[in-house]
Amino acid sequence: MNKRMVIPFLIVIMTVLLLAGTAFAHAVFFQCWNNGDGTLSCEGGYTDGSSAAGATVNVTDDGGALLFSGKLDKSGELRFNKPSGDFTVTLDGGAGHSVIINSKDIK
Repeated sequence: MNKRMVIPFLIVIMTVLLLAGTAFAHAVFFQCWNNGDGTLSCEGGYTDGSSAAGATVNVTDDGGALLFSGKLDKSGELRFNKPSGDFTVTLDGGAGHSVIINSKDIK
């Protein structure tokens, strides 16, 4: 290989390797639903199949006041009493992984 081509070739290889690592990173998923009995259930995990067990879930009202805080169980699930009024459910999955669900989006 020509000496002038070595550096550009190495730059291309390093770029491909860095992008490949990003493609294999995992993202968090989180969903909540109304159980119809005055409780809500939420489930969280990662797109690579790993559980979000132990992740913190906070429920806040429109003013930001904490209404409930809990952690996902070993199955990545949490059940709690449905607050009255509008609220937000937030999963803190760590390492920049967070999901916010508005109460109006919970069916």
